[in-house]
Formats: sequence, structure tokens, C-alpha cells
Amino acid sequence: MKLFTSEPKIKFMARRQFAVIFSAVLIVASIASLFMQGLKLGIDFTGGTLVEVGYEQAADLDGIRTKLSEAGFTDTTVQFFGTNKDVLIRLAPQENQSSAQLSNQVVTLLSENDQKLDLRRIEFVGPQVGEELTEDGGLAMLYALIFILIYVGFRFEYRFALGSIFALVHDVIITIGIFSIFQIEFDLPVLAAVLAVIGYSLNDTIVVFDRIRENFRKIRKGDSASIIDISLNQTLYRTVITSLTTMLVLIALFIFGGEIIHGFALALLIGVGIGTYSSIYVASTSVLMLGISKADLMPVQKEGAELDDTP
Repeated sequence: MKLFTSEPKIKFMARRQFAVIFSAVLIVASIASLFMQGLKLGIDFTGGTLVEVGYEQAADLDGIRTKLSEAGFTDTTVQFFGTNKDVLIRLAPQENQSSAQLSNQVVTLLSENDQKLDLRRIEFVGPQVGEELTEDGGLAMLYALIFILIYVGFRFEYRFALGSIFALVHDVIITIGIFSIFQIEFDLPVLAAVLAVIGYSLNDTIVVFDRIRENFRKIRKGDSASIIDISLNQTLYRTVITSLTTMLVLIALFIFGGEIIHGFALALLIGVGIGTYSSIYVASTSVLMLGISKADLMPVQKEGAELDDTP
């Protein structure tokens, strides 16, 4: 039994001008924010000290933040790590102080008023390592886009390859831009989520492109815009159901997964939403604007094939 008995007949391409304006506004706002205030990089990129402590009872995060702030630790991040008795503290680099000295100061400060706590671990990330991670992360995204361009270029006509890259760049810029606009911490898990968004968006785009290519060869009547509309409507239920089920899992991760993966889950939520939109509008609109037509997708007939078929 099919869940949906009728195929939708939405005229997506008739509204592509509004989609172009919407995407342009988001991209301009994202790029402007990235240039003006940049990303709020986490300790993975900036360097610093990570201290994990355990309490006998539920910890008071606001109280811990206040104590650290009053002691001069202004650029810190305090969050639960697993349970409400385990606390993860990220400290920005301090001049002329080692990670051991910083961790000892934090433990001494938090142990005041006879509060018993257990020092679980200390990790230090140097500024040099942070710079290398920033550079390697950017290169990872660049290499991913290049190899995707090569792959789609071999599998599809070159206009489809360019359309898929436009959609992927669109998704990455807007996802990172939202983190910049709202100054949400950007760390390695978030970078991993952005790379995952590239893969998710590409998969969705290829499903749409496969149907568009198939319909261009099968449907005899209709212009390029109408054939793309038919293809998008045929894949719409699949696209929406896949995105909704993925987002339900991500919402559960965001709510119940703990502070440590909030950024990861949030980046994926944004990316899946933007990626679904871009598969429908950005990728398909780009292909249409590049002038795709039936002649571009018809199989090339070998020279002399007609003579070979003659009895």
C-alpha cells in the first residue's frame, strides 16, 4: 500500500527567481559575517587547555562560570560532559602559564568551600596545532569539492557537474555563515558535520539529477523547465521523507546527546535543511540557467549505425 496515492504538481521553476534572491541574501549575509566577525573557533583550532573534573553531586555550571570569571579566566567554556556530575572546562591560552599550572589553578579554585572534585583529565592544544587543523580542515573541504566535481563530471553532462558544485558551495557557505552570524563555537566535530553535509547534499542532488536526465530522454513534449518540474515532483516524496527522518534523529541528538555534540548536531540540522532546499532549487535552477536541453542528453548515435541496421 502506497503512503501517497497522487503525484504533486508543484511548479518549482516558476518560483526560481524568488529562490535565487533568497539564496543570494543568505550567501551575502554569511560572507559578510565571515569577513566582519569571523568564526568563534573552539579550542581545537585556537589552542588552549581542556580540563575535565567530576563532582560527587550535580554541578552548578553558572556557579563555576562565575568563579572562573572572577578569577580572571574570561575566555572559558563550561559544559556538562555526559552526566550532570561531570564538567568539561575549556580554557584559552594564557601567557607564561603552562597547562599544568592552569589546571592546578582551576582545581584549587573550584575546590574552595570544601567542594570535593576529581580531576579526570587534562589536554593541551598548542596554537601551532590549532593553525594546522584550521588549514587542514579548509583543504579537506576544498579537496572534497574537487573530487565531487570530477565524479559528477564523469557521471553526468558538465552542466550537471557545475550545478551540483554550486549547490554544495551554497550549502557549505550558509551552514558556516550561520555559525558565524550567531557566534556559535566552531570546532572539529562541527567541521566533521560540514563534511557530512557535503555528502548528504550530493546524494540528494544526484537522485534528482538522475530523474531529470531520465525524463529529458523519455518525455517528448515540454520545455526544459517543465521537465525539471516533473522530475522534482516525482522525487519530492523521497526527498522530504529522507530529510524528515534524518532531522528527527538529529533533533534527538541535539536535545538528548549532551553539550559536547550540540554543535555537531546543529550543523547537521542546518546542513540537511539547506541541502534539501538546494537540491530542489539551487542545483536544478543552476542547470536550467546553464542552458540544458534535450539535445544535450540524447544518446550519441554512432556514425554508420543506420547503415548497419539496414537489411
